Amino acid sequence: MTRGPAARAAELRAELKQHDYRYYVLDEPSVPDAEYDRLMSELRALEAAHPELIVPDSPTQRVAGTPSAAFGEVTHRIPMLSLDNAFSDEDVSAFDRRIHERLGVEGELEYMAEPKLDGLAIAVLYRGGLLAQAATRGDGVTGEDVTANVRTVRQVPHRLSGRAPPLIEVRGEVFMPLKGFERMNARARARGE
Repeated sequence: MTRGPAARAAELRAELKQHDYRYYVLDEPSVPDAEYDRLMSELRALEAAHPELIVPDSPTQRVAGTPSAAFGEVTHRIPMLSLDNAFSDEDVSAFDRRIHERLGVEGELEYMAEPKLDGLAIAVLYRGGLLAQAATRGDGVTGEDVTANVRTVRQVPHRLSGRAPPLIEVRGEVFMPLKGFERMNARARARGE
């Protein structure tokens, strides 16, 4: 028996929400990234073909994850959106169009691309050149205040060099190479943790 588009969309939404919960809240991913991306692409295609199936709480309509209660909350001045996959020239053009719309700008924008690293999305706010706050993406609107943690990352400057603007936010990924993770685990084992 073949499921209709509405039933399949509901099934995909439920499955993706469960995967999001396990990944973002429990920190226990249940499927490889490629499988998650396949499910999300299928849901996006279904919703594109049947716009009446789009619901406000669909995983396609928001950034996954919720802030942890273990950290204070930070409301992002500008939403911290998640990146989408782009598999074609049309996907890249659609991304560019959405960026122009969200920023409210016309004309060409300059992009920089790097290989994707699976880390923790962070926004670091500098006031007068001094590190003032660091926050996770969270749900895209509200993240976790991880300022104290980010201050321990040697590669993140506490003070910007040169002439810094009064206010600047830098966004990126925090990640740990496998060797660093192995060293950290070895030290923890040696301490009996």
